[in-house]
Amino acid sequence: MGGIRFEADGTVTIITGTLDYGQGHASAFAQVLSQQLGIPFERIKLLQGDSDELIAGGGTGGSRSMMQSGGAIIAASDLVVEQGKQAAAHFLEAAVADVEFVRGRFNIAGTDLGIHIMDLAERLRVQGELPDDVPRTLDVSHVFKGVPSAFPNGCHVAEVELDPDTGVVEIVKYTTVNDFGVLVNPMLVEGQAHGGIAQGIGQALLESVVYDDDGQMLTGSYMDYGLPRASDLPGLGFISHPVPARTNPLGTKGCGEAGCAGSLPAVMNALVDALSTFGITHIDMPATPLRIWHTIQEARTA
Repeated sequence: MGGIRFEADGTVTIITGTLDYGQGHASAFAQVLSQQLGIPFERIKLLQGDSDELIAGGGTGGSRSMMQSGGAIIAASDLVVEQGKQAAAHFLEAAVADVEFVRGRFNIAGTDLGIHIMDLAERLRVQGELPDDVPRTLDVSHVFKGVPSAFPNGCHVAEVELDPDTGVVEIVKYTTVNDFGVLVNPMLVEGQAHGGIAQGIGQALLESVVYDDDGQMLTGSYMDYGLPRASDLPGLGFISHPVPARTNPLGTKGCGEAGCAGSLPAVMNALVDALSTFGITHIDMPATPLRIWHTIQEARTA
């Protein structure tokens, strides 16, 4: 985590050591900061991958971004509030102990006197001389040492139909029940689960790199490589049963890999169950129609 920076144009920048390359971190991180400091969501920006700005970071991996950076945003927000109380006490002519922070405003307890955090940041920016004990900015730089991992729980159930004459498999129904802890953004979590399930289905039934006898790749483009498409997927049922984690302040658990981790055994076990009619108890991935057809022919002649 690099920190929180109040910009001259009235926006606030989160500097983070994790990377959003499609997962939606920018939205989820902004939600956490908005909740903690009362900053309007639309005013929050994410700065990532800038080594000149970053204090520490480890990229993205292991389904830990929200646990790590989310926790870092909360810790950094606490530092912003601490600095803000000192600055607000100066401008409101009150003791620091009398200043409270509620929903984005620094108020003098028991009165209607206060100042919004965004207005306070602007006052500090344009103010001239300030006493030594008053911070010059609400900006903070912070390194969050991280929290123990929190692992999701869930169940995936796949129903498949198999045509033994062609080896073609159709997934006709797919349902998941998931415990990802607190869902900061349920839509993004469900989307990540859908993407992971599609990836697992691709690995189980479709995706294979093929070379000819001379070592020439035959699957060098998506015209030939079996990437899963919308027609390969059923509607993906998503039921959430969240149990907050106790290892991080947000109560979140990882979700990035869960879709793939669950779909691989669910699909392959369903397929083997369908093939058990022929006495087949195992088939390797990817279970393409050709491989399934050959496996059935071998079982019939065994």
